[in-house]
Amino acid sequence: MGWMMGKYRQIIEWVFKKHYRPGKVRLAFDREELVKASKELGIARMKNLGDIPYSFRFRQDLPKSIQRTAPANSEWIIVGAGIGKYEFRLAAPGKVQPGPHILPIKVPDATPEIVRHYASGKDEQALLSRARYNRLIDIFTGITCYSIQNHLRTTVAGIGQVEVDEIYVGVNKRGTHFVLPCQAKSEGDKFGIVQVMQDVALCRERYPNAICKPIALQFVGDNRVAILELTVREEGEKLRLSIVEEKHYDLVPRDQISEDELRALMESELQ
Repeated sequence: MGWMMGKYRQIIEWVFKKHYRPGKVRLAFDREELVKASKELGIARMKNLGDIPYSFRFRQDLPKSIQRTAPANSEWIIVGAGIGKYEFRLAAPGKVQPGPHILPIKVPDATPEIVRHYASGKDEQALLSRARYNRLIDIFTGITCYSIQNHLRTTVAGIGQVEVDEIYVGVNKRGTHFVLPCQAKSEGDKFGIVQVMQDVALCRERYPNAICKPIALQFVGDNRVAILELTVREEGEKLRLSIVEEKHYDLVPRDQISEDELRALMESELQ
């Protein structure tokens, strides 16, 4: 795969260089330009040209030669702009990750033993399973939530193909409906602005009467889960990824939550 990524980098660098001018913050291109770049660089045409921008949207960082042109505290990202259409855009920042100094909240681990036996790792699927069994999305948001779909792959008008790890819907005590697209990352990975943007666009198209709350989940220890609510704002022509709220949860056996801890929590609620 390394040699293939080398070709991907050459092609995306060629496309960026063709459009970039100092001061520009939005650079549109389409799939046909990937074909032209391949010819100009002497690279045999690939069957799945769409995998080139997809890789730099979700799996790989853009080449340093591209990022060096970004202003201080900003970075270039690629967003979908329709079927076979894309844009380089400036984001500040384009990625975030859980904070290292968040005080964790203890939650009695309700994961069935057989599930823990067969989903004992720290990958995205194990993370989503444990969040589901422990109702961590409900606890984090204060909303009664239900998982309705996972590994959704579809298309969204104005963006193109999108993927979502899991979607919850929920209702609060006033009867307001919510939709919560979730992205799960392996430990150490960062959450990207492109994923949040596509999640919001999907929810606006499919669930227009529900409030969208993009959620990010990550293991930050063997039994500790970080959950973040994220949002994207436009500041002029730039995009900004922000953390609305962040909590960390320790999934522990019930005997690891002492009576003193419970009493302290009760008293803090009553104040």
